[in-house]
Amino acid sequence: MPQVVTVFRSRLRDDVPDEYHHLAAELLEQARRIEGFVEQKVFVADDGERLTLVVFDSHAAHDQWRDDARHREAQERGRSDFYEEYDIAVGEVQRRWSWRRSR
Repeated sequence: MPQVVTVFRSRLRDDVPDEYHHLAAELLEQARRIEGFVEQKVFVADDGERLTLVVFDSHAAHDQWRDDARHREAQERGRSDFYEEYDIAVGEVQRRWSWRRSR
């Protein structure tokens, strides 16, 4: 079964409250409790754009997160209080390779 990856690109408002960071940490802990959660990584570009990658091992796990009531509430807060803009893309991993230097 292919992994499901959400690519969340966003820009925070200049006046984003500190509460954003607390809510983001709370939601990450909640996502980690979903069976099938693989990982989440956040990257911030020099121009302030944020990129969050969220990976689940199945559509069922992804959809559980997507439909979670607390996550939906946070999305509403994001639009009203936190984000200047965002873009979400969801896809399946078709192929994956990895390499690691031996230690």
